[in-house]
Amino acid sequence: MITRRADLALVVLFLAIISLPLAADLAGVDGADPQSENRELATMPHLNGTVESIAGFGNDFGRWFEDHFGFRSTLVRWYGESRYVWLGVSPSPAVIKGRDGWLFYAEDGGLEDCTNEKLLSDAELEDWRETLARTHAWLHARGVAHIFTIPPDKHVIYPEMMPSSLRRVNTVSRMDQIEDVVTTRTDVPIAGLRPALLAAKARERIYFQTDTHWNDRGALVAYRQMIETVRRQAPAVPPAWTRDDFEPTERVMEGGDLARMMGLMRVLHETDLALRPKRPRQARVVEPAGGEASAEEGRVVTEIPGSALPRAVIFRDSFASRLAPFLSEHFSRAVYLWQNDFDADVVREEHPDVVIQEIVSRHLYVFTPSPELVPR
Repeated sequence: MITRRADLALVVLFLAIISLPLAADLAGVDGADPQSENRELATMPHLNGTVESIAGFGNDFGRWFEDHFGFRSTLVRWYGESRYVWLGVSPSPAVIKGRDGWLFYAEDGGLEDCTNEKLLSDAELEDWRETLARTHAWLHARGVAHIFTIPPDKHVIYPEMMPSSLRRVNTVSRMDQIEDVVTTRTDVPIAGLRPALLAAKARERIYFQTDTHWNDRGALVAYRQMIETVRRQAPAVPPAWTRDDFEPTERVMEGGDLARMMGLMRVLHETDLALRPKRPRQARVVEPAGGEASAEEGRVVTEIPGSALPRAVIFRDSFASRLAPFLSEHFSRAVYLWQNDFDADVVREEHPDVVIQEIVSRHLYVFTPSPELVPR
């Protein structure tokens, strides 16, 4: 009799536990934490009387419930903490747990770029050479200055913080290959960033520990190299701001995008080594209205009211987000486009004096250049 009562109590407790998330949803408690996720969460579907909305309601509701069931963010955090803190491993295949609290990105070409797993073939290198050479020639014929730059991913600058279990397959990287072929076989000016970043690393931390990107201090170093390269072709572009133009600041922040991928954004913290300009910035964001120059949007446009400075188009990825507040001070109008392919139509429309192409080193594993997209 006692055993049956114990079994019944266990069943009741089990049913109560598994019913809690649904009960929380029925009570209006949303278990999601949008700020702690590195993606857009599913929205509640609505029936509008159409056949499509009725037919897809079940699947759409299922996706919504998976993202919003009661206590979801708490359970995700508990899982992440148990793996990261107790077992000492990353709870996400997208994140590599490094040393001393450092995290590294494993997806989007990150792991392959770290291990130099597969180098570019001669044919692939030729595609890069031809694409950049054609781009440069097309721009040069129109009097447009052009530079190309490859920001090194965090593991390139801080390899000693990677786990010892990871080994490089090749001593050279795809970044090495492309920089070499462009330097020796084209006229395309490259803003080489690694030497300056490695020198700055000896003075202070220049990348985030829990985020994939460089911080303000690393971005300033890279920006200065880029502006110096631009000015060799377009002297009308003002000289780069120096470190003396900024006040170094520090603040404790919640974990960055890598911590968010593990569900630990509110658990892990680090010190943001930022820079505050001593003089006011002049550039203003005009697209999207009310946005930030560093916004991770597909298109960001900044302008300096009343300025006669040159105009620029920047083809970029997420590493240019921290660069944008610095670069925008040098152009009367700067158009930032989140894409790696060159777009001649945008150049015809914007009439820039300068075109910058930026692609982070890990994307050399996931992006393939297309020479045929560049007009001859």
